[in-house]
Formats: sequence, structure tokens, C-alpha cells
Amino acid sequence: MNFADFIDRTLNFDDYGLLLPLVSNSLIAGAALGIVGGLIGIFIMMRDMAFAVHGIAELSFAGAAFALLIGVDVVTGSVAGSLIAALVLGVLGTRAKDRNSITGVLMPFGLGLGILFLSLYEGRSANKFGLLTGQIVAVDDVQLGGMLALCAVVVLALILIWRPLTFASVDPVLANARGVRTGGLSIIFMVILALAVAVAIQVVGALLVLALLITPAAAALRISSNPALTVILAIVFAEISVLGGILLALAGSLPISPYVTTISFVIYLVCRGVEALRSPRKHQV
Repeated sequence: MNFADFIDRTLNFDDYGLLLPLVSNSLIAGAALGIVGGLIGIFIMMRDMAFAVHGIAELSFAGAAFALLIGVDVVTGSVAGSLIAALVLGVLGTRAKDRNSITGVLMPFGLGLGILFLSLYEGRSANKFGLLTGQIVAVDDVQLGGMLALCAVVVLALILIWRPLTFASVDPVLANARGVRTGGLSIIFMVILALAVAVAIQVVGALLVLALLITPAAAALRISSNPALTVILAIVFAEISVLGGILLALAGSLPISPYVTTISFVIYLVCRGVEALRSPRKHQV
């Protein structure tokens, strides 16, 4: 493949206006997911749970693949797999060291189950591929309603526990001494995280869910230490990544995930550059 063919496959805006209505549901779902990713990503970073997200995603993928195999709603299967992983990590992985080892066990197990179920599935190959890398036109009206409901639950739950969760994330020892039930709060957060992962998989797929739940928050934390501004920046970065990825994917013949991950990674690199430029000034003050 020469360079011209590569550009034609990745960025071809012929009939773009006619294709745009096909992704209206995906754009709405992506906008909601950007809010969820920005909000929960900050807590994932503060609680050092980036690796755990990947473990939850693999079991969520396995649940979605099983649902596809038996002909039930994929979102339901994805949520079920995520919740199982979250409860296992929340109950057994109270310490970071334990959580990482359990995640390392869950990841290959979930991925292996998912591959098994997809191998047994005899339907369209696009459905198989979409669970791993996302599909931009796969969100129908029923799925959109379910995804928006899950996003609303995640956002509302985070708002309700925002202050104690922030306290427990910054200083769990002091929070526990002050009467915050950090153990129960951790399990609640894991359940919320499971729902967020299940929603994200429907758009970007199981393998690249970190691009929406981790990278925007990691980028925001590079350029701001203000809690409110960091959350706002994380949401903005997530929105740019997912909506920009959907719109660019429509112009190509590739899955959505390469576009989302590339935009997200570029934003992270820019924020690292901004941080590097500001660092000498900090030392001079």
C-alpha cells in the first residue's frame, strides 16, 4: 500500500455529509461517555487503578462476547462481566499490591473466555471485531437509551460520593481515622468503575478503553493541580478524543479506536510539553 492509498483509507471525505447522520447516536453516546471518562478518570489516577481498568475491561469483553454468542443484549453481558470483575477486585484487592496481582490473573482469563466465545459465534465478523476495537455505527436507539442511563447512574453516583471519595483517594489512612468507611467506599467505586468500563467498551472496544478512562485525566493532571480545573480539562480532553475520533473514523474505512487513541495520545504529549516548558519557571520562582 502506497501513501496515497493509506490516506484514502484513513481520511476520505467523499459523501461525508451523507454518512454523518449514520453516527448521530454514536456522537450522543460519545459525548456522554466523554463526561463519564473525564470524571471517573481523575479518581482512577488518584487511586492508582489504571491497571485495574484493563482487568475489568477484559471480563467485560468476555461478558459481551458471551451475550453475543447466546443472542442477548451485548450491553447487559458487558455490564455483568464488568461487575463480576469489579466485585472480585473490590473484595480481594483492598491493597494496591493485591489488586495488581489479581488484575494480572483476571486479564488473561477474561481475554481467553472472550476469544473462546467469539470463536464459537457464527454471526457477522464485524460484530466480533467491534467488541475489541469499537464500531461507530453500531449504537441503535435501544442501546443509546441504555448507555445514557448507565452514564447518568455513573455521574450521579460520583456526585453523591465525591467528597468522601476524594478524601479517601488522597489520604486513605487519615480518611479512615476520621470515620470514612474506606473499604465500603472502595467497593462502591469499583462498581461505578465497572459501569463506566462497560459503557466505554460499546464505543471504543475492550482493548483500547484506557484511551478514554485514563489518558485524558493523565493529561489534565500534567498541566493543572487545581481539582476543579483538572476535572474540567479531563472532560474536555475526553470529549475531543471520542467525538473527534468518531468524526474522523467516518471519513475512513478503519475502526474508531485508532482515531480515538491517536487524538488522546497527541493531547497527552502536548500536555507533557506544556508541563516541561513550565517546569523551569517553577524552579526559578
